[in-house]
Amino acid sequence: MSFKRYSIARIAGDGIGPEVIKEASKILEAAGSKSNFAIEWVDYPFGADYYLRTGETLPSSAIEEMASCHALFLGAVGDPRVKPGILERGILLTLRFHFDQYVNLRPAKSYPKVPLPIEIKGGKTLDTLVVRENTEDFYIGIGGKTEAGHIDLDLAAKRKLYSIHGKLTGDFKGKIEGAFQLGIASEPGIRRVTAYACEAAISRGEDAITLVSKSNALPQIYGFWEDVAKDEAKQHGIGVSVINVDAMCYHLVRRPDLYNVILAPNMFGDIVSDLLAGLTGGLGVAAGADIGDSLSMFEPIHGSAPDIAGTGKANPIAAILSGALLLDHLGEKEAAASVEKAVCVFLKGADTKRMPIEFGGEGTASLVGESILAQLG
Repeated sequence: MSFKRYSIARIAGDGIGPEVIKEASKILEAAGSKSNFAIEWVDYPFGADYYLRTGETLPSSAIEEMASCHALFLGAVGDPRVKPGILERGILLTLRFHFDQYVNLRPAKSYPKVPLPIEIKGGKTLDTLVVRENTEDFYIGIGGKTEAGHIDLDLAAKRKLYSIHGKLTGDFKGKIEGAFQLGIASEPGIRRVTAYACEAAISRGEDAITLVSKSNALPQIYGFWEDVAKDEAKQHGIGVSVINVDAMCYHLVRRPDLYNVILAPNMFGDIVSDLLAGLTGGLGVAAGADIGDSLSMFEPIHGSAPDIAGTGKANPIAAILSGALLLDHLGEKEAAASVEKAVCVFLKGADTKRMPIEFGGEGTASLVGESILAQLG
């Protein structure tokens, strides 16, 4: 059997990012050793310190270098010394759009001894996968405010699939001020993310997905979404049930175990995936991935948490589970499963001294990481 080597770009980032990425990286390396492959890290310094020192967020030369890597592992970005949005747009959104990472993948699972805010009937556990469209909808970045009641909005936007050109002009009668934000949905954009959701359902042994919508109030964009998604799912032999986003939130907090693969437009997926993160015990077990046809990015979704950086209170489990998603994406499914199993075995047997502080224990980030590493054998 040949020995594989994977080149993985790594941005530890800000706040607790370096702490959790350090622990997760050791576990991914160990999983690779057991499964006959090696990870070679390509480290980048981007984040608040780099920005404050250089005035740059993400140089184009670095993006070109990352394109040759097999994946990107990211800790977190965000720092109180930098105006909100600068690092997020300059690093996260730049990477998502440049590499056309059109799927935001958010698993929501219940783990041993992780306290849930609700009781699930019949002692059932959660195993839901949110497949969120990641490049369109109201997050495409087209919008603006009026001036003296008038709007003259440039519709320019560029994605890998297409470019948008044109102007939106108009006036509020009475010269009142207001703002416009446009949502965009394209047929190829909907089809490709629906296809991903269908293949995910098939791999889980399921024959249907649930589409989150709001076509009763916004029929143009979300009615179109429903029509295209249903047609694409039919081609994959997958059924589609449609539920409005408000009803979905209502039902999730009552019977979250009823949902398997959830497909959602960008904005609704943002809302539903964070709700599910809360239902599964918090951000400490919330893994995430931004997936495209070239470089894909894997990151815990908890943010940089600068208030606890350096205190040992960070929980590395979400980063470790994000690493498992990375391994699965590389096709190293056995190694990915071994990492998730190690997390479950650790949590099931952890005493107060080793359980993460977030879950009521005393375990520091390094102790939790070492304890999960030990479960890999």
